[in-house]
Amino acid sequence: MRVLLYGSELSAATAAAALAWVGHHVQWLPHEDAPWSALAQVDWLHSEPQLMAHLEQGLAEGTLQVIEQLADAAIPEVIWLALSPAQRLAASALLGNPLLADQHGMVLINNSTFPVGETERLHALMGAQHTSVALPDTLEEGRAWDSFTRPTKRLLGCDDAIGERVTRELLRAFNRRSEVFQCMPRRAAELTKLAINGMLATRISYMNEIAGLADTLGVDVEHVRQGMGADSRIGYEYLYPGCGFGGPNFSRDLMRLADVQLQSGRYSALLEQVMDINEQKKETLFRKLWSHFAGQLAGKTVAIWGAAFKPGTARIDHAPVLTLLEALWAQGVKVQLHDPAAVPVLRALVGERDDLRTYSYDPYQACEGADALMLVTEWKTYWNPDWHRLGSLLNAKLVLDGRNIYDPEFVASCGLIYRGIGRRADPKTL
Repeated sequence: MRVLLYGSELSAATAAAALAWVGHHVQWLPHEDAPWSALAQVDWLHSEPQLMAHLEQGLAEGTLQVIEQLADAAIPEVIWLALSPAQRLAASALLGNPLLADQHGMVLINNSTFPVGETERLHALMGAQHTSVALPDTLEEGRAWDSFTRPTKRLLGCDDAIGERVTRELLRAFNRRSEVFQCMPRRAAELTKLAINGMLATRISYMNEIAGLADTLGVDVEHVRQGMGADSRIGYEYLYPGCGFGGPNFSRDLMRLADVQLQSGRYSALLEQVMDINEQKKETLFRKLWSHFAGQLAGKTVAIWGAAFKPGTARIDHAPVLTLLEALWAQGVKVQLHDPAAVPVLRALVGERDDLRTYSYDPYQACEGADALMLVTEWKTYWNPDWHRLGSLLNAKLVLDGRNIYDPEFVASCGLIYRGIGRRADPKTL
């Protein structure tokens, strides 16, 4: 099929690479805010496993072509939109372009993070002679290629048989293991995507509340988590307490869901609480540090492992580390930070500072001369450190585990002080 793909989001790059890979003829028009010359250099694109290699393969084989303006495009059978919420006007401008107005039978696939009902509005701009479907973005950052090419599910919002048939054919190569499409009306698909992320965020925030209570009561929250997960009505997924979630899509979807509630005349106290709890949890490690040193933080040096909002990506959008850094710097704390992928984008955001040193290779470099270590992002390289080496590097021998990936008793047996989210252990004295 001939596909015109518009956007510069991760979902756009992934769709461009994957559709070209299976033989479709894709013309990719990046959004003007991030043309290909700039997009090809960004860290998050290169950090996604397999993605850049497949983009380069498509460009070399000619199944993928990057264009700079709509006038360069051939008449497409499918228009695929993968834009951010702030780019709604750009979508309207594209679909209202006279070059498309006289065409018939095109299918619009809206893969953008737009409000509920936007697919219908965009379809109206194209005209009744065309068809539209909503295909909400469900990519997982850090494994975008795998989640597109080997999906476990896809929400497909369609109100006519033509749109469903064309979309199924377009994505047939990625739907062979089992039936992955969940078909429903367009608005239902758009709302379902928001509802899923709202539920996941609610579980995370609830578990973080329980972890705070466990801290107060002197209970190890891991016992509570295992007991809750063993209940078949609850399960273990998204029951891991931590120092807050981030990311561009997850955070945006929560705010969009709250906006949908307000615009429909409903106020969601639950969603407000979920977002408030998450923002508070981003300061959890700082509060634990404050408590340990009785508020005497000026002049201290803290090592941080992890800046990206999740392992496998270089993005720091709404990441807990940003809130944490501001809190530490406000108290005169110097930070030595290691992250295998996100250091360049962090540096670009905060600039050069005397109270920040960054490292991308050896995580132990960040710990040299530090008083404490904060684990913020659970990259695999951090899971099994040399505890005795850390004990010799950290002046106060304090480990603050923001993801509960370490065994408290084992860390304490190595002579370090462990503080997690609802978990703690001190070195044993003989």
